[in-house]
Amino acid sequence: MSYLSPEFALVFLGFLILYWGLVRWPRAQKLSLLTASYAIYASIDWRFAAILAVFSSILTGLMALSTWRPAWRRGICGTGVILAVANLAVFKYYDFFREGIQQLAAGAGLHWAFPALDILLPVGISFYTFQAIAYLVSVAKGQCEPARAEESALYLAFFPTLFAGPICRADNLLTQIRDTAQKTILAPDLAVYLLLSALVKKVWIATWVAENWVNPLFANPDSYQGIELLVGMYAFAIQIFLDFSGYSDLVIALALLLGYQLPQNFDQPYLARNLRDFWRRWHISLSSWIRDFVYIPLGGNRHGWLRSQCNIFAAMLISGLWHGASLKYLIWGGMHGLGMVAQNTLEKITRRTPSGWISAVLSFHAVCLAWVYFRADSFQDANHYLAGLVRVDGPVTLNVLAALVALGVFFVISVYARRTQELVVRGLAATPLLIKPLLLAAVVLVLHLLGPSGVPAFLYYSY
Repeated sequence: MSYLSPEFALVFLGFLILYWGLVRWPRAQKLSLLTASYAIYASIDWRFAAILAVFSSILTGLMALSTWRPAWRRGICGTGVILAVANLAVFKYYDFFREGIQQLAAGAGLHWAFPALDILLPVGISFYTFQAIAYLVSVAKGQCEPARAEESALYLAFFPTLFAGPICRADNLLTQIRDTAQKTILAPDLAVYLLLSALVKKVWIATWVAENWVNPLFANPDSYQGIELLVGMYAFAIQIFLDFSGYSDLVIALALLLGYQLPQNFDQPYLARNLRDFWRRWHISLSSWIRDFVYIPLGGNRHGWLRSQCNIFAAMLISGLWHGASLKYLIWGGMHGLGMVAQNTLEKITRRTPSGWISAVLSFHAVCLAWVYFRADSFQDANHYLAGLVRVDGPVTLNVLAALVALGVFFVISVYARRTQELVVRGLAATPLLIKPLLLAAVVLVLHLLGPSGVPAFLYYSY
């Protein structure tokens, strides 16, 4: 069930009535939220919910064992991390590694054969696996105590974060779940603004950009000139930002209406002054997770400058592989890793951090070039698309000037996005309560007229 569908809107409104009707009984309220989360997951495929239930049960059993044997806690949690990674590897990466190992073995003259398996890939498995690992590490370090079974189950299955994040930590979401105080709707005016923002970003603009620029150009790059392919590259950068940040706006709003505060996941990343700054602004919950649970455990910057650059590159490769079991994602992550190493090398030589507008423009183009590998169907298709950027052998058929003007407008809006949010939220706070649903309905109607037919899917549901 898509979060953008009319069916979900009706179900969610009905659930809100039940959910807040249980406000005097916090545990019953949480159980209703857990039940709803599993029901939504099972509505896509009941096997997804079954896999999550087994995973959650194993996690709960490990936590119970760590409570009975506190001296074994670090070992138990370490075992849990290994099992979580193995679970993700089997469901998401078995075929990728099977083919890679067989090719390496063949190159060495060995004739190894691993069976090809038709393995179901649950939606959101990468996200709830990373949340589980964060929880296990927190318990192992003594930063939090093991939660009750239904609390840890809700932490993993919480439907606003289940499909595509944000990736929450135990000291954020789990702490809120364990709180026994009566909940209230948080920042309702901000929630309304975020709902409107999500609809405008995803239903209208991102979908329009995809249908008119991204999909045609990536489907048949040979039919277009280099300047058009360049605009298509920019277009996908805008599409994926609007799509994923729109999703984040939507689920943060849903969580606020349920009385939960989720972490910010985007902070105008294309205004970044360099690649390091970009990763502080893009998919913040993932980049901070990679930093804390990959880069730092690898050694961080504790073993000299050269080792820290290797750790950065390795962390970005893992970030790429996390997005999908494909060479193109490894290349995408590797490009970001090499870019950050190059930036650090320049800083070491010049003793200055790149921060001017030239650095910002270069960083944006580096990000856009990497996005081509992310969007293309394969590594070879991405190379073919990039090779076409120098093509000048025919007429330009697309309105490139209008597209570049639209890109400029996007950046202007990005600069004033935070101020706009503050003004709109203040305006909503001053608006009578009965008028707010009418405003929301009016925007939905306009977007229905302007947007595409059907319910558009979110890009990150597939990662």
